[in-house]
Amino acid sequence: MRTINHKTILTFMSALLIFMSCGRGKSEHDASGTFEATEVIISSEAFGKLEQFDVTEGDLLSQGQYLGYMDSTQLYLKKLQLQTTQKAISAKRPNIAVQISATKEQIQKAELEKARVERMFKSDAATQKQVDDANSQLQVLKGTLDAQINSLSTSVNSLNEESMSYEIQIAQIQDQLDKCKIINPVEGTVLNKYVENKEVMITGKPLYKIADTKNLFLRAYIVSEQLKNVKSGQEVTVFVNYGNESKSYTGKIAWISDKAEFTPKTIQTKDERQNLVYALKIAVENTDGWIKIGMYGDVNFNQ
Repeated sequence: MRTINHKTILTFMSALLIFMSCGRGKSEHDASGTFEATEVIISSEAFGKLEQFDVTEGDLLSQGQYLGYMDSTQLYLKKLQLQTTQKAISAKRPNIAVQISATKEQIQKAELEKARVERMFKSDAATQKQVDDANSQLQVLKGTLDAQINSLSTSVNSLNEESMSYEIQIAQIQDQLDKCKIINPVEGTVLNKYVENKEVMITGKPLYKIADTKNLFLRAYIVSEQLKNVKSGQEVTVFVNYGNESKSYTGKIAWISDKAEFTPKTIQTKDERQNLVYALKIAVENTDGWIKIGMYGDVNFNQ
């Protein structure tokens, strides 16, 4: 039986370790990184008690989805008060046509009287003084009409301006009432929930964090020599491992940094000897929901 001495075994194990070490230093892919999403923190836009808030971490929310509301009793009562005041102002608005109708009738009669006196004057049945008096009376009534119209118009304009100021206040209250309703502004998955029902909210207090998990970004890093192989808009292949399972996705380079940075400790590059790398973002459609935020991914540039 052949005997293997200790020296031969040690030599073989050293060579194996060196081979394995060199194998780990080289990546099968062009770059690697982690997946991230555009996260948005949704905050309260109003002040009041949170009466209803139907949100659970992990929920997939659609844009414009109703989630709950805050107490708005005082705002609603304020709106009613303003509307009542506005109606009272409108009731004070004079009807110009009705107000000047009597004066117009007097003018019509004065014009008939003037015409009658002028006919009589031509027939020597009236004096010049009677003609002048008739003309004077007509001019006075016309002046009175102009003054009435001017006064009534000024009054109407003043009341309209006052009513408009209340209309603006009502619109402001309505805007505050609308903001008491919690409407989700963007489609995505709820990552964190920060408040619960019956808590008192202040304007700007965070309610929940949401992210679009259907459209993710792989933040990967490349060395300077690889810059010639990439460009914005370029299609690439992204690989994701889930235990022993692996999937590939088509991605598109959305951004390339124009500034070098030190290699993150958790990221492997094609050339491990390089300390400075360039970051890039690769847009990936998470069509099957398989990719999770924070997962590692690899990329090939399809060159």
